[in-house]
Amino acid sequence: MTSTMLVLGPRLAAALVLLTTAAAAIATVGRLGHGRQIAIAAVRAALQLAAVSLVITAIVGSLWATGAFVLLMCGVAAGTSGRRITGGPYGWWAGVPIATASLTVVAALLLAGLMPLRGIAIIPIAGILTGGAMTATSLAGRRFNDELHARRGEVEAALALGLLPRDARLLVCRPAASQALIPALDQTRTVGLVTLPGAFVGVLLGGASPLAAGITQLFVLVGLLAVEATATVLTIEVMARGRLRRRSP
Repeated sequence: MTSTMLVLGPRLAAALVLLTTAAAAIATVGRLGHGRQIAIAAVRAALQLAAVSLVITAIVGSLWATGAFVLLMCGVAAGTSGRRITGGPYGWWAGVPIATASLTVVAALLLAGLMPLRGIAIIPIAGILTGGAMTATSLAGRRFNDELHARRGEVEAALALGLLPRDARLLVCRPAASQALIPALDQTRTVGLVTLPGAFVGVLLGGASPLAAGITQLFVLVGLLAVEATATVLTIEVMARGRLRRRSP
C-alpha cells in the first residue's frame, strides 16, 4: 500500500523502530540524558496519532465537538509547557499565553471569513498555531528562569536601586527570553531554501498548484510568527509578575 509520500507496510514500521532505536542510542552514548525519553516519545506519538485520527474522524462534522477538541489541545499544551518551565505539575499559568495567542488568531481568521467554519479546516490550523504557541512559551519560560537564576545578583541590584520586582526581572531576563522567537524567524527566513514545511507539501500533494501551496505555507508561517510573538510577550509578562517559577529542589 502506498501514500502520497511513503510506501506503507512492514518495511516502514521496521524503519520507524530502527530510527527510534538509533535516536535513543545516540542520545545515550552521547550522554545527552534523553535516550529513554526519545523512545517513550516515539511510542506515545504513535499511539496518540492513531487515537487522534479516530477521534477527528468522529468529531469533524460537529462544530461543538471541534471547539471542545481545540480547547483540549490548548489544555494539553499548557500542561506540557508548564511542566517544562516549572519542573512540576503546577504550571497552568502557561495556559494564558498559549490559549490567548492561538485562540485569538483562530477567532480572527473565522471572523474575517479566511477560514471555513468547518472542523476539517479549524482543527489542523488550530493545532499548528497552538503547537507554535506551546513551543514559544516553553522556550521563553525556560530562558527566563535560567537567566533569573544565573543573574540573581543583577536583579537584586535593580531592586536596591528602587525598581519594582516586575521591572527588575524584565530588565535582566527579557533579552534572553525573547530568543524564543529565533526558531520561528529562522524557519520563515529559510522556507523554500532549506525546508519545505508540512503545509506546503500537504497542499501540493493534495492536488493544488505550487502557487496555492506557497500562499498557504506563507499564511501559516506569518500566523505562527504572530502567535509566537504574542505567546512570548505574554510568557515574559506572566513570569515577571512571579508566576511559573521553577520548583525549588
